[in-house]
This record gives sequence, structure tokens and C-alpha cells, in this order.
Amino acid sequence: MSAKDPLPEHFEIPDFLPFEMPRFKVGQIIRHKRYRYRAIVVDFDMSCRADDEWYYSNQTRPEREQPWYHLLVDGSHATTYAAQEYLMHEKDLQPVQHPLVSQYFDSYPDKAKVYHRNDEVWPGW
Repeated sequence: MSAKDPLPEHFEIPDFLPFEMPRFKVGQIIRHKRYRYRAIVVDFDMSCRADDEWYYSNQTRPEREQPWYHLLVDGSHATTYAAQEYLMHEKDLQPVQHPLVSQYFDSYPDKAKVYHRNDEVWPGW
């Protein structure tokens, strides 16, 4: 098949392509739609990587086949794992207060309003 050829009559999307692309980037401040907390995105997975025990104990059980985010929750010591469908862009871009911010981020430039991620690995990986 050359670049000029049309797609074959039957065309399947390969399994390795994600169902949905990540909407948020590492270092971005987000807000949880349901629980209303602010947080910083530390990392993300293209689908839920939590084990079945954790997933089925989750009260809401959002779809697993969407991006999931590792978050540092503002004003607490909490870290959490949340599905993309429950997150939204945050308008309040004041710095997040969390004891692990300096472990994962070098700085928070005022112009970009996004924390700059350092090279530290998320604990447990």
C-alpha cells in the first residue's frame, strides 16, 4: 500500500492506541469535580493500573479505560489516584500546599502556571 492508496475497506484500530488522550499534563493544577479538592498532577496512566481490590472498593468505579492521574492534594498530606472524567481545569492557580511538592517539582513559574517536574520517580515504582 502506498501513501496514495486509500485505507482498506475494513480498518481496525490497533489495541495499543489509547481510548482517550490525557487532558491534563504533569505539573498542572486541577480540581476534582465531585470532591472539589485542588491538586497537582504528578503523573498519569493511560488507563487504570490499580488492582481489582482497590478498584472495586472505589465507591464510584469510573471507567478504567481512560487516563488516570496521580495527584498531590492541596492543603493536606494526601495523595490520590483519580479518573480523568472527574477532573477539570482549575481557575485558582495559587501554589498548592503539600509536603511532597518539592520532592516532585523544581519550581512553579508564575508565567506558565504549571509546576516544573523534576526527575524523581513516584514512590513504589
